[in-house]
Amino acid sequence: MTLEEVQKTVDDWIKTTGVRYFGELTNMAVLTEEVGELARLMSRQYGDQSFKETDKNRELGDEIADVMWVLICIANQTGVNLTDAFQKKLEKKSTRDATRHLENKKLRD
Repeated sequence: MTLEEVQKTVDDWIKTTGVRYFGELTNMAVLTEEVGELARLMSRQYGDQSFKETDKNRELGDEIADVMWVLICIANQTGVNLTDAFQKKLEKKSTRDATRHLENKKLRD
């Protein structure tokens, strides 16, 4: 699925099943919540924190998808074409950081 197809799929779902988009500020708050849930799982799965019973059945892919869903909603409701935005970001990073990471001694083995 392309980013355009993903954006359309989410938009269609929102308009048929979700009734309407939450407001932009509400979606920003929801995004913060979802990122927090992802961070909680990451800290337990890859960090030093132990799992609580309520965290044991959570899946990393599901939490990442939750973050993506809300980001796509925000993009849709604010008129952002994610394909264009991502391509511009990749070009910017490729130009700006063309040698930055290669020259970073911290990234070398």
